[in-house]
Amino acid sequence: QAQLMESGGGLVQAGGSLRLSCAASGITFSINFMGWYRQAPGKQRELVAGIGSSGTTSYADSVKGRFIISRVKNTVYLQMNSLKPEDTAVYSCNAQNYGMGITFWGQGTQVTVSS
Repeated sequence: QAQLMESGGGLVQAGGSLRLSCAASGITFSINFMGWYRQAPGKQRELVAGIGSSGTTSYADSVKGRFIISRVKNTVYLQMNSLKPEDTAVYSCNAQNYGMGITFWGQGTQVTVSS
């Protein structure tokens, strides 16, 4: 059964760093896209960063220059630096296979940045 397992969330002071990891298991097909979304209370879920199978990356404007997404095979990482209180949210890993129209999600991990 295909699943995504996340780790690395937690509580950090403003200006600190955290590294999130997401490992895909039970996958028998290629993953075209892996990304991190976040949702804060009362707000819509937003794409924070994404990476394609070729290594092309994209970032939300709010995290450019602070967050770095990387991928090794079917594991995706999000290095979050210079964290701000407004980065507080549940971060969820996402993986997609475009040809098969498959999208699956991790369970989410809480990131809390204190001021």
